Amino acid sequence: MEYVSTRGGTGAVDFEGALFSGYAPDGGLFMPQRIPSLHRDTLQRWRSLSYPELVKELCSLFVPAELVPRNVLNELIDKAFSRFRHKNVVHLSRLKDGLNILELWHGVTYAFKDLSLSCTGQFLQYFLEKKQKHVNILVGTSGDTGSSAIESVRGQKNVDIFVLLPKGLCTQIQELQMTTVIEDNVHVFAAHGNSDEIDEPIKELFADVDFAGKYNLMSLNSVNWSRIMVQIAHYFYAYFQCAPSLDTTQLPMVEIVVPTGGGGNITAGCIAQKMGLPIRLVTVVNSNDIIHRTVQHGDFSLAESVKATLASAMDIQEPYNVERILWLLSGSDSLLIKTLMEQFNISKRLKLPEDLHKKLSETLASCSASDQDIVGAMRRCWEENQYLLCPHSAVAAHYHYSQLHSFLCLSFLSSIPRCCLAPASAAKFQDALLRAGLAPQIPPEISALTAMETRSTPLERGQDWAQVLRGRIEAVAQQW
Repeated sequence: MEYVSTRGGTGAVDFEGALFSGYAPDGGLFMPQRIPSLHRDTLQRWRSLSYPELVKELCSLFVPAELVPRNVLNELIDKAFSRFRHKNVVHLSRLKDGLNILELWHGVTYAFKDLSLSCTGQFLQYFLEKKQKHVNILVGTSGDTGSSAIESVRGQKNVDIFVLLPKGLCTQIQELQMTTVIEDNVHVFAAHGNSDEIDEPIKELFADVDFAGKYNLMSLNSVNWSRIMVQIAHYFYAYFQCAPSLDTTQLPMVEIVVPTGGGGNITAGCIAQKMGLPIRLVTVVNSNDIIHRTVQHGDFSLAESVKATLASAMDIQEPYNVERILWLLSGSDSLLIKTLMEQFNISKRLKLPEDLHKKLSETLASCSASDQDIVGAMRRCWEENQYLLCPHSAVAAHYHYSQLHSFLCLSFLSSIPRCCLAPASAAKFQDALLRAGLAPQIPPEISALTAMETRSTPLERGQDWAQVLRGRIEAVAQQW
C-alpha cells in the first residue's frame, strides 16, 4: 500500500512517509493509491468485533506488516485505547424515536479526536524509537484537535508539539485543556484570529520545503492520513450496531449523520462507503455552511467571514479535506484536482464541474443548522431522553428531528436505521447548555482545570506568526 498526493506532483510514499508528513510537497493531501474492497463475508465476520478489533482489522489493510508487524500493530492500538473511560471505547445510546447516538468522546479530552490521535501518537512513537529521530509537530485547532494532539504526545522525548489556538473562539474548557499542559515538549500559542487564519502560517511553514525537511515538520491535523484511517472504523462500528441483520439477500442500508468541520471524519465515511459498506452519508454543518453549499449547488466558495456559533469546533470556512473527497470521486484525477484547488487558492471561489458535483451529491446528503436549531435539538433531546448533547452532536440530532416530520420519512428512508455521530461530550460546552436552559454535568477532571497553572504564548494581529513559529522551532532544535 502506497500513498499519493491528491495533486499528483510528488512520488508515492509508504505509510511511514505519509504519517510523518503534513501537506504533500505539492500542496496536496496524501491518499492511498487504491481503496481496498471488502466482500460480504468479511462484513459478516467483522460484525461481532469490538471497536478496537475493528480498528486493528482496518489499519492492517493500510499499514503493511513489513512496516509494522501485525502483533505490534495490535499492541500499539491496545495501548492507545488503554486510557479511555468506557470499557467498549465507544458506546451507542439508543434514544426515543430512533435517535441513535454513537458516543465517540470517551477519551482523555472528551472529544472524538482522541480516538484517531491516540493511535497516531503510538504509530509515531514506534517509528521514532526505531529511527532515533526527533520531529516537530504543527497543529492548528478550532477547539478539540489541539488538546487531543497534545495528549497523544505529551512528555514524549522524540517529539515537540506546537499548537495554535484561536484565543477567545474556543470554550474556556477547550483552551484550558491545552494551556494547562506544561510539559517541556508542548508549546501552545494563543492567536488573535480565527481557525482559518491560524492555518495560514502552518501552511507557509510546510510550503517551505527546505525548512520543513531540516526540522522534520509534520502535522497531526486531519491533513495527516493516519487520522483519517483510524476514523474509518467509526462507520463500520456504527453500521454493525444499527443494521438489523446481515443475512438478507441485499445487505441493509444504514444512514450515518456526521457533524462536519474540517471534513476529516466525513472523508473517512466516504472511504468506508467506497470499501463496500452500505451506508448513506449525511454531512451536517453549522452556519459556516461551505460544505452544505458544495453538496447542494457545487458552490465551493468562501463566505465573507467565519461566523462564531455554539458549535465552535465546526466554525471553519476552508474544510481542506474536501480535496480528498473530490479526488476520490473524480477517480483519482490528480490533474483535475490540482487545477480546481489552484483556482480556489487564487480566487477563494470554485464552481464544481457538473459531473463531479453530480457524483458528490449522489455520495452525500447535507444539512445546515443555526444556533437556534442547535439549542432546540439540545432541549428536545433532554426533555425526551434526559440526555445531554454537545452543540456539535445537536447539529446531527437536528437533522434527525427534521427528518421525523418530513415527507421523505414517510417513504423509502423511513425504514433505514439512522446513527448520529457524537464528536464531543456536553460537559465541554457549559455555555451552550446554559443557553439551552440545561444544567451542565461537569466531570471532576474538567472542574479541576480552572485551578491549574497555565502557559501559552500570545500571537497578536500584525505579528508575522510564521516567523514567530520559525524562531521557536529553531530554538527547540538547538537543544537536540
